[in-house]
Amino acid sequence: MTATIGTIVFDLDGTLVDTAPDLINALNFVLDREGLPPVPLDSARTMIGAGARRLIERGLELEGRTAGADEIARLTADFIDHYAAHIADFSKPFEGLDGALDALGARGYRFAVCTNKLEWLSKRLLDRLGLSGRFSAICGADTFGISKPDPAILRQTVARAGGELATAIMVGDAGPDIGAARRAGIPVIGVEFGYTEIPIADLKPDRLIGHMRDLPGAVDSLTLQRDPIK
Repeated sequence: MTATIGTIVFDLDGTLVDTAPDLINALNFVLDREGLPPVPLDSARTMIGAGARRLIERGLELEGRTAGADEIARLTADFIDHYAAHIADFSKPFEGLDGALDALGARGYRFAVCTNKLEWLSKRLLDRLGLSGRFSAICGADTFGISKPDPAILRQTVARAGGELATAIMVGDAGPDIGAARRAGIPVIGVEFGYTEIPIADLKPDRLIGHMRDLPGAVDSLTLQRDPIK
C-alpha cells in the first residue's frame, strides 16, 4: 500500500523507552535523603508521566507527607541532578521499537517526540540510547512552556518536525497523550505496556497495541480510515 506521508508523534516514558527503573531510582535517592523508605518499582510505575515535580509529590504522599513549593523545588532539583547522571543506567527501548521505526520510516513517515519530560533530559536519554537521530523533533514540557494534555505542545511539536496535523498520529501510554491528541484533533494509538493509573483501554484510543511490532499495522489502519482512496 502507499501510505499518506505523515508524522508519528511519540510520548517518551512508557511509550518509546522503559524509563521506570532509572526514574524510580532517582525518586528513591531523594526520598532516602529525606529519611523516607524507598518506593517499590512495580507499584511506582503508574506514578510516572506527569513530570519530576509530580512524581516527587506522589512519592511524599505515599508516606502521608506534603511539602511546600520551596521544598518541592529543592527536591526536584536534587532529583534532576541525580537522574541526569544515571539517565540510562537501566532504561531501554521497548522491544520491537527499532523494527517498527524501520518499517514506518521506509514508508516515508517522519517521527517526533512530545513528552512532559524536560527537553534536555529527553535528548540526553535518546542520545545515550542511540535513538536521537530517528526523530525530526524532540520536544519537552519546557520547549514551549506547555505540557500535555494541552494540545498546543502537540501542534507545535508536529510543526517543528516539519509535518502537518492533518497527517499526524499520536502514540502514547496515558491520559495526557490521549487528551492532547483528542484536543488537537488527531488520531491516537495507545500502548498497553506503559505507565498509567487508568487502564489505557478505558481511555478509548483509536487503536490499541500490546507490542511495538504491532505499531505499523495500527498506523496503516488509521491511515486507510482517514484517507481510504490511498
